[in-house]
Parts: sequence; structure tokens; C-alpha cells
Amino acid sequence: HTGFEKNMEHKSWWKSVTYAPRIDYVSFHANELLYVLAIEKLLGIEVPRRAVWARMALAELNRIHSHLVWLGTSALELGAISMFWYAFREREQILDLFELVTGYRMHTRYFQAGGLAEDVPVGFYDECRKFVEWMPKAVDQYEAILDRQVIWLERTKGLGLLTAEDAIALGQSGPVLRASGVDWDLRRNEPYLAYDEVDFEVPVYPEGDVYACYKVHMDEMRQS
Repeated sequence: HTGFEKNMEHKSWWKSVTYAPRIDYVSFHANELLYVLAIEKLLGIEVPRRAVWARMALAELNRIHSHLVWLGTSALELGAISMFWYAFREREQILDLFELVTGYRMHTRYFQAGGLAEDVPVGFYDECRKFVEWMPKAVDQYEAILDRQVIWLERTKGLGLLTAEDAIALGQSGPVLRASGVDWDLRRNEPYLAYDEVDFEVPVYPEGDVYACYKVHMDEMRQS
């Protein structure tokens, strides 16, 4: 609705790299990645293995970031303001990692056609490991706050129902699709980067309500 695609039609592929991440502010790395992957496919460019794995690590951190924004803002809209602060606590840690690697917290223009803008700096992996060790405990905290919270359950269980058939007909994807009982994840079904070299589970819940969508988000953050 803001005309990004039309703007990109009138730019060279190199200049359009900065437009892709702004289409979705919470998944900027993912959008930048899919655009440069398309360029590489069209031009037949082979990307170094180191860049492939770095891209995948940053993409998964971005997935957690996106889920945290979903969790924090959704809880806020349902009346749970404290959950917003918990979710954004870990979001800040992820943005710190992005800043450490790229110099920017969002819209980094770090993924380039052919690889990365520059190598991953010294110190990133150590800081990232610290975050990876902490994050599952944070998810445990989120669930301890919400899983049995009466108001949360009243406003999520059995509401916003979406069947598997309707989810497919409406072109749903990601956690919404999997929360409707559709066992589909592009990373597993049509793997890219190095997803076929790592083990992860695809969480699927058949209920198709808001609570199922919440559980998919929680499980996916653990898997990432």
C-alpha cells in the first residue's frame, strides 16, 4: 500500500535492496534475504558457505524478533501490558546483536547479492551464544505468565477460528497456517540456505484459534 513494489520496478536491482526490508519492518532480514536470493537465482551466483550460514543465523534471530513483536503487541491489545515489556526485553538483545554485526539495528542492508556486505565481526558468535542459552528460559517465563492466565485464555481460546481449508483458501502462511493444522513450513518442505542440514521441528496445532497461534509462536522461538 506504500508503493514499494512500484518503486522497485523503476530502480536497478542494486538500488532496490534497501526497499525490500521496509515492506515488513519486523522481518527486515527475511525480506532482504528473499530479494537477494531472487537476484542470485536469476544471475546464477553461487554464495560462499560462510555467508549462507551467517544469513541463516540472522534470519532465525529475525524470526524470533518478529515473534516477540507479535507477542508483546498482541498481549498489550488484550490487556497484558507487562508481557509487552518482557517481550521487548529480549527484542532489545536481538537488535543489539544486529547492531554488532551490521552497525544498524534495523534495515541493515547487510545481505547483498553474492553474500554479505562484510564479514561477521569478532565477538558476535560469543554474544549470540549467550543469547541462545538465555532465550529458552525467557520463553518459559512468557508461558508461565500467560498459559494459565484467566483473562488471556478467555480472549484467545476458541476465538478467531480459522479452519485448515479456509487458511489455505485465504493464502495464509507461517504461524497462522500452522495454527490451523496445516503441516507446512517452507524451510523444511522446500529448503533454502542450509535448512536441509539442520534438525528442527515444525509446530502444528489443529485448533485454529488465537491460542493455537500463540503456541505456535512460542514453539517456533524455541526451535529457532
